[in-house]
Amino acid sequence: MASALEVKDSRAARYPWPVTSRPIPAAVLDAAHARRLARQAGDWEEADRLRALIEAAGWKVIDHGVDFALRPAHPSDVITEHGVRYGASERVPARLDEPADRLATVIARATDHPTELARLLNGLRRTAPAGTQVIVVADAPSDVQAAALKDPAGPAATPIAGAPVEVVWMASRVGQAAALNAGIRRAVGGVVIVLDESVELLGDTVSPLVRVLEDPSVAVAGGWGSMSRDARRFTAAEPGDVDVIDGACLAFRRADYTARGPLDEHFRQPRGLDAWWSLVLRDEGPERPPRRAVCLADLPITRREPGAGAPVGPDEAREVKRNSYRVSDRFGGRRDLLSGAGRS
Repeated sequence: MASALEVKDSRAARYPWPVTSRPIPAAVLDAAHARRLARQAGDWEEADRLRALIEAAGWKVIDHGVDFALRPAHPSDVITEHGVRYGASERVPARLDEPADRLATVIARATDHPTELARLLNGLRRTAPAGTQVIVVADAPSDVQAAALKDPAGPAATPIAGAPVEVVWMASRVGQAAALNAGIRRAVGGVVIVLDESVELLGDTVSPLVRVLEDPSVAVAGGWGSMSRDARRFTAAEPGDVDVIDGACLAFRRADYTARGPLDEHFRQPRGLDAWWSLVLRDEGPERPPRRAVCLADLPITRREPGAGAPVGPDEAREVKRNSYRVSDRFGGRRDLLSGAGRS
C-alpha cells in the first residue's frame, strides 16, 4: 500500500461519483429576490446588505440586467474512488482540536513545479527529525505535478520521519492562503512550518525553528526577514529581530493559528500574505508590546529560485497590488509593529 495519504471521509463511501451541484437554500434565494427588488427601487444600501448576507451564506450573486443567478462561492467537493477533492479549505476535516502530539507540521503547497517539490520532500526525508508531520496541499496541480504526487514510487509516497506524507487535494486552484488553511487544518504538530517549493534544505531546519518558538516572546520565525516603515515597502533585514518573516520559510505555533487564524483567503498570491500573517501573529494590541519576529542566523536552508511565485500576468499583478493594500491598510499606522518606522 502506498504510504502517501489522501484525506478521506465517509462521503466517499456514500457518494462514489462527483458532486457537482448544490441546492440553493430557501433563505439565500429569498434574499436574492429581495435584493433584485431593492436594486429596481434604487435602494443600493439594502442591496449591498443583502449581497453580504448571501455571500456570508457561501453563495455569489451574479447580476444579469434585472435578473440574477446564484452559484456557490466555492466549487463543490468532488468525491472519487481515491478520496475527496475539496472545494474549499473549510471543508477539509480539521484536527486542530486534537492534542498537538507531534514536534512540528511542515506544510507545502503543490501547483506546477514537480521537480522543486520533489527536492523539498527529499530534503525533509534526509533532515527532518522524528516527530515531524509533512502535509502537501495539492492545489489543483498541473497534470505532471498530480502524476508525481500519485506515483507509488514518487517522493510523496515514501515516509518522512517515519510517517506517511499526507496529501490534501483541492478541487480547483484556491490560492496561497486557502491552500495553507487547508493544510493547517490537518496539523497535529505544536509548531507549523510553511516551506516554499523554491527552498532547499541543507540540514535539520525543523529543530531550530521549534526551539526559538519555545520563547513565549517570539511569535514567528524563519529563514529570511524584512523591515518596513509603512507596511507597504519592505526591505530585507539581517538575522535577528525583524518586522516580518518571508513566507518561503515561516514558522509559528499551531495554538496561535487557532487563536488568530485562519489566513485571509483574499491572499491568493503569496506576496503580502507572509507580511500580513507575521504582523497578525505579533500584534498584541496598541497598548501592549508586540511579540517578536526572529530571523535565524545560520539556518541550514537556501533558496534555489529566489522570486518563485512572482506574478506572471496582469491578473496576478493586480492581486499582488491588492495584497499590498490589505497589509498597509491594516498595519500602516502601527509604528509599534514597524521597527523600520523609527530608522533613518
